[in-house]
Amino acid sequence: MNTRTLRVLEYEKIRDMLLEKVESSLGRELAEKLEPSVNLENVIEWQKETSEAASVLIQRGNVSLGGVHDLSYHVRRAEIGSFLYPGQLLEVSDTLRAGRKLKTMFKESKEGEGKYPIIEGYVGQISTMKNIEDRINECIISDEEISDHASPELRSIRRQMESKHTAIRNKLNSITSSSTMQKYLQDAIVTQRQDRYVVPVKQEHRGNVPGLIHDQSSSGATLFVEPMAVVELNNELRELKIKEQIEIERILRELTAFVGDKSTEIRSNQEILKRLDFIFAKGRLSVKMRAIEPKLNNRGYLRIKNGRHPLLDEKKVVPTNIWNGDEFSTLIITGPNTGGKTVTLKTVGLFTLMAQSGLNVPGDFGTELAIFNQVFADIGDEQSIEQSLSTFSSHMTNIVEILGQVEKNSLILLDELGAGTDPTEGAALAIAILDHLYGLGVKTIATTHYTELKQYALTTKGVQNASVEFDVETLSPTYKLLIGVPGKSNAFEISKRLGLGEYIIDKAKESISNEDIAFEDLLTTIEKDKQKAEQERDNAIRLKLAIQQQKEEYDRKSEKLEEQREKTLREAREEARRILKEAKEDADQIIKELRTLSQEVEEKEKNRRIEEARKGLREKLGQVDEGLGLGVSLGVNTKPPKQLKPGDTVMILTLNQKGNVVTVPDANGDLTVQVGIMKINVNIENLRLDREEKEKGKKTGTGKIVKSKAENIRTSIDLRGQLLEEALLNTDKYLDDAYLAGIQEVTIIHGKGTGVLKDGIKQLLKGHKHVKSSREGAYGEGGAGVTVVELK
Repeated sequence: MNTRTLRVLEYEKIRDMLLEKVESSLGRELAEKLEPSVNLENVIEWQKETSEAASVLIQRGNVSLGGVHDLSYHVRRAEIGSFLYPGQLLEVSDTLRAGRKLKTMFKESKEGEGKYPIIEGYVGQISTMKNIEDRINECIISDEEISDHASPELRSIRRQMESKHTAIRNKLNSITSSSTMQKYLQDAIVTQRQDRYVVPVKQEHRGNVPGLIHDQSSSGATLFVEPMAVVELNNELRELKIKEQIEIERILRELTAFVGDKSTEIRSNQEILKRLDFIFAKGRLSVKMRAIEPKLNNRGYLRIKNGRHPLLDEKKVVPTNIWNGDEFSTLIITGPNTGGKTVTLKTVGLFTLMAQSGLNVPGDFGTELAIFNQVFADIGDEQSIEQSLSTFSSHMTNIVEILGQVEKNSLILLDELGAGTDPTEGAALAIAILDHLYGLGVKTIATTHYTELKQYALTTKGVQNASVEFDVETLSPTYKLLIGVPGKSNAFEISKRLGLGEYIIDKAKESISNEDIAFEDLLTTIEKDKQKAEQERDNAIRLKLAIQQQKEEYDRKSEKLEEQREKTLREAREEARRILKEAKEDADQIIKELRTLSQEVEEKEKNRRIEEARKGLREKLGQVDEGLGLGVSLGVNTKPPKQLKPGDTVMILTLNQKGNVVTVPDANGDLTVQVGIMKINVNIENLRLDREEKEKGKKTGTGKIVKSKAENIRTSIDLRGQLLEEALLNTDKYLDDAYLAGIQEVTIIHGKGTGVLKDGIKQLLKGHKHVKSSREGAYGEGGAGVTVVELK
């Protein structure tokens, strides 16, 4: 691609914006080499990977590739048998971890599987080496420190060293605290020189402290002496330090060997992570620009919908709509200065370069761009008439260079074509250049002030006029591009509004030919019609949007009502379950009290208490009636059973309990029924045969259920990762199933964590009806991370 074009269109600034988004030196390496491609298939692939990355970032949040390092040097050292330093090994570990975490993230997101084929293809090729990661992290604490846990030998050496340090310090402390020796010492302290422990001795008392001199103060008044009493200990400490260094080097060589064994996989990972960092940098830039993936073609057709120049403030820039290469291949844009002509040219050029580099462009969906072999741009400012000659020469030099290199599939952007010289000659040159380019079949967009070029576009096939809109009332441009309408100079109108006398303006008009005046009047009529059509179109769009907003509001309200309905029903069901649960608990408590009463009170008192309990139960079930509308009744609602005999199972309606007949009914219909451990006198009117329970047993197949539980139930349940409430419900159901299946002992896996889950499970087990005992797991069973439960 033409280097001058890249510079003029400020392509380097786009590259700098991309460099801000990379997270590793590897990704930076690719971003720095970013340049447009002329291969359509490559560009389509690049665009898709950018769009995938942007979609991942929007849906899943930031994808961090921090911690990725360039491991080329590390791998080479490992392959030749050298050893890596702790900091280098940590870089290996960080890079392996970054790749593994990225792979895990995509592996766990099953809902998006197959949605991002390009990125998932890269991620799927990443090799995970967690054993190397873990070993490095186990052995190395920081760039300078090896862990005691790196090896048993290193741990033993360091313990010995610590013991020697303590022995030396104790010996020297006894010397410095001795009243005899203190008068010989400069200070009663212990320090180190050349890795050996010493004490500061006054120069004049050198002979009173036998030992080795290792250093002296700058004044010479103090000597740092290693007393003879600790020389041997210091020697032994030195030997241990040498052993420590040898063991550290052995550990580093061992770790480096692991890296060398996996050098091929590590290099492959590095290339994949480099590419992914670059791809996600493009995605981040796309998200920042609110960019889209343009449709691409190789037939020279481009259409930009609401394109925003990426280097301008998106809150202030006016979107551009422009097209070329279909019904016409040359577009001539006219209009006043500062109207946005140059920005339009740069937007088209920069969009083309960005798209061919695989970057999304900040426009609307429907934008389509072409793949050009060359993009040429002659764009420059010319604000001073004194520079006209040099400006014209500069422009012509660039155009000559362009004409010498241009080929058929090219895009040419020319700003102020033919300006800077005599208007007649400049216009003639401009028309000749545009004719030549049109004959070559290239796509050209040019800006001009010349009326001759407006007329040329009106009368020449394949050439189209366009203009930047200007509001004469406010004397300011609107920056809107109008294709098909040549721009009006507005010189007379602007001069009039600025206060120039009408007689001067009229005299100026007399100097213009009737044809020119008629042409300007035609432009005025066309522009008014265009503005009227746009106003009507805008009104239609506003009405459409208003209708659409009303429909969306209706849909939102309908959805909200449905959600409220579902919420109300859900709350009602939960309330009903709560009332039933409370009623059941109260009934169980009443039955328990009844059984106790049967052994403690006389028959009369017992009957009175039974009636009170029955009344309490009736009130509770009355609440159920109100909450659920179930119509539960405690009265006699079936015909009394006939031909009762001892052993028959009956339902006592007044107590809602089952019992077995003990005696046959007497003449009054009274008989004795045994409920649990107590016998109750009841009338046959309050009994019914337990046929429904038999039918229910047949329909539900209780035997089959128990058999199914016994076949399918496991001897353990894993609660890790669950919330406490969810875990308690799952555990309660599991214990019921295990009890039905006849399992004697089960294991509950809750992990260690913060201990909340473990404590909650222990509280549940304490009062559970099926639990006989529980204990913490022993060594080999899972330890503190599990609880072993013995069932009744």
